[in-house]
Formats: sequence, C-alpha cells, structure tokens
Amino acid sequence: MQKGARFALGMILAHVAVNAVHGAAHRELAIPLSRSQELFIVLVIGIAPLLAGVLIWKEFSFGGLLLAASLAGSLVFGVWNHFVAISPDHVSHMPAAGSSLWKGVFQGTAILLVPTDALGCWAGLRLLKRSSALTGAVH
Repeated sequence: MQKGARFALGMILAHVAVNAVHGAAHRELAIPLSRSQELFIVLVIGIAPLLAGVLIWKEFSFGGLLLAASLAGSLVFGVWNHFVAISPDHVSHMPAAGSSLWKGVFQGTAILLVPTDALGCWAGLRLLKRSSALTGAVH
C-alpha cells in the first residue's frame, strides 16, 4: 500500500475517533440537532469516510474522491455549526446545563475536527490526483 493511502486511512481513523468523542459530548450536554443534521452526520460524516476507507484499502480510485468530498462536507458543516451559526451547537453558545469537563471536550473536539477534516480532505485529493495521473499515463 502506498504512503498516501496509508496517510488517508490514518486521517479516516482520526476523523472517526474525534467525531466519536465529539458525539459523546453532544449526548452528555444534550445539544440538540435537527433531523436533517442527524441525517447528514450519519451519511456524510459517519458512513461516507468509512466507505472511502474500504475503497482506498481495496485500491479503487473512487475512494480518494469519496474521502475528499465527505471530509470537505464535514469540514464545512462543522465550521458553520460550531463557529458561525449561533445555536446550542456553537462552541460559545452551549446550553447552561452540563459539566464543565464535557463542555471543554465539546469545544476541544470541535476545534480538532477542523484540521482533521482538512487534512483528510487533502489526503483524498492527493489520492485522486495520483490516480488521475496514473490513469493518464497509461492511456
């Protein structure tokens, strides 16, 4: 397996780990999400990167595209909901109830999702570029 693929798989694992802890903080603090947000989180933030990982592992070129697209979507969603839109999901407008430990975990993971998703998106784009270059070189 090439170095770029290993890096992409590592970024997928980091994305999953940070999101798991962030999701736990959401539950502990009872931060509400709409149905459409929940659907986006499950499909784009949860399932799509894992599917991309399987495709990358199996060396399908579509894996890089799926990884880049899903983590770009995750990045935009996270930045908008955690740092722009004023709501209980914003890092500085959380519900008053809840432990300060979980509030810190929520804020820390919201911040950590930005570089994790950005690097994962970049890794997917690198794989896509590499597979395009290889495909172009063969023809």
